[in-house]
Amino acid sequence: MDCMRIQSPLSVEKNWKYDVFVSFRGETRFNFTDHLYAALRRHGILAFRDDTRLEKGGPISAGLLQAIEGSQILIVVFSINYASSTWCLQELAKIADCIETRGQRVLPVFYDVSPTEVRRQSGNYEEAFMKHEQRFKDDGEMMEQVRRWRAALTQVANLSGWDVKKDKSVTPSMFCYLFF
Repeated sequence: MDCMRIQSPLSVEKNWKYDVFVSFRGETRFNFTDHLYAALRRHGILAFRDDTRLEKGGPISAGLLQAIEGSQILIVVFSINYASSTWCLQELAKIADCIETRGQRVLPVFYDVSPTEVRRQSGNYEEAFMKHEQRFKDDGEMMEQVRRWRAALTQVANLSGWDVKKDKSVTPSMFCYLFF
């Protein structure tokens, strides 16, 4: 794990370890997400960055959960395949918990995916959840997790956010001005 170590007035204000945590699917890592991290850094915003190789289907690490809890603002970059990742969905469930228990601010970004598709869990999101349900159909505990992931997705996707298309003029730098 690597985090950008820059001086930030936001994280000092309320004893937050980070200003921002970004939940994203790897498909956005080398384009939008990298640009977002660079923009945050340029604006003096301390962003947690998890660059470790993740084991498919494995449990979310304690360090990642702590980073979510220790971040003032949580950005969720919904993309076409976000819901196909159990890791992303575990992060999302933790983020939803933090809205309720810690009052953290969550900012959804719909990157090259329709906000309606995410909110209604249709299209790629519906397919992803059908696969999770099929995979875990004989495991009651995991089926409960899938229900929790669906609820977290509905909760976060219904927050006011940004619809960003690959070919449009919205840039990650613009988010820094809007967020902070």
